[in-house]
Amino acid sequence: MSKKGFEKFINKEPKASAKREGFRQEKRRAKADARAAGEEARRKKLDKKRGIVTEDPKEKTFGRPSKFKKDDRKTITPTSRNKSEFSSANEGTASSKISVTKNTEITPNTSATPLTKQLTEQMPLNKFIAHCGVCGRREAAELVKKGVVLVNGDKIFEPSFRVTGNEDIKVKDKKIFLQKNLVYILLNKPKDFITTSKDPEGRKTVLDLIKGATPERVYPVGRLDRNTTGVLLLTNDGELAQKLTHPSYEIKKIYEVKLDKPVTKKDLESIVTGLELEDGFIKADNVAYSDAKDKSVVGIEIHSGRNRIVRRIFEHLGYDVVGLDRVMFANLTKKNVERSRWRMLQEKEVRLLKYMNQSFVKKPKESAAKKVEVSSKPKSTAKQFHKDK
Repeated sequence: MSKKGFEKFINKEPKASAKREGFRQEKRRAKADARAAGEEARRKKLDKKRGIVTEDPKEKTFGRPSKFKKDDRKTITPTSRNKSEFSSANEGTASSKISVTKNTEITPNTSATPLTKQLTEQMPLNKFIAHCGVCGRREAAELVKKGVVLVNGDKIFEPSFRVTGNEDIKVKDKKIFLQKNLVYILLNKPKDFITTSKDPEGRKTVLDLIKGATPERVYPVGRLDRNTTGVLLLTNDGELAQKLTHPSYEIKKIYEVKLDKPVTKKDLESIVTGLELEDGFIKADNVAYSDAKDKSVVGIEIHSGRNRIVRRIFEHLGYDVVGLDRVMFANLTKKNVERSRWRMLQEKEVRLLKYMNQSFVKKPKESAAKKVEVSSKPKSTAKQFHKDK
């Protein structure tokens, strides 16, 4: 009988793609085995430092050392050939041994109980660093790979290395701690509320507006005047609050200013080029009319955090501020939040505030000519102001 029709089934060689996939799978298995061996070695080292001694229940003997090695004990185990003979002759002895062995394996070792509890709460090292508020997970993974992260004095290069938070973890020789129960509240502040935790005069504070929002103690980031309305952030994250208020980070703020009379174009240009106030020189990043029909309403972008700075700028030019509303702070707006109302920030917003807002990057000093050139385009600023509003 001819074998021609079966040739494709005989001695069939795997395709090149199948060979490559096989090599990849083998490489993955080797890496996984090496990683598991490394983690086991580190765990044993950590246990030794903590004084935790874990015993293998299979190697544990009852009151005296075993006379047999592990391999020798296997030789006295009944095989399938003489299993019935062994069980009939030693039924009581075998059953008692089996019951004791089961109890030994189930009974928890008291010395290993803390370790068991820690293992259930482990997380990857880069995730732990991110939860400590140092940076995002991707940036944390890069820090680990660079070798600037120490766990109990050992350099770790694997971002997926598991930790519990009880270790001594340092990033660039600075010890870090896990931050828990962080709260971020966005408030659309109304008038007649002061931005402070307590007022000795008994006036209403912004904390009165968020009563019952959280059991954690939060505080406002920065200040808004009593009669200034708009976006206000309250949190218990001290590191983020420091970033948002420190002058070197130049956090963007946009205000809508209602004045007692129309603002001239000359005054707008002087605000951008700069003014000399009683406490020093100041200039806005951008300024423009909010409404082409009503030139008494102006949008101004500024990063300075000086006290009452927007009001003082316009008062210096001879205007009275009728209304002042902050419509943007960092990348937060009051969209979908009515006056006197609040909401919790979403995780994405917090992440953006902490790690991805480019305004957190210290900006190099630009030339005065370049800034004047940017300020000579108020129309685009007005469009951006309306969009943010």
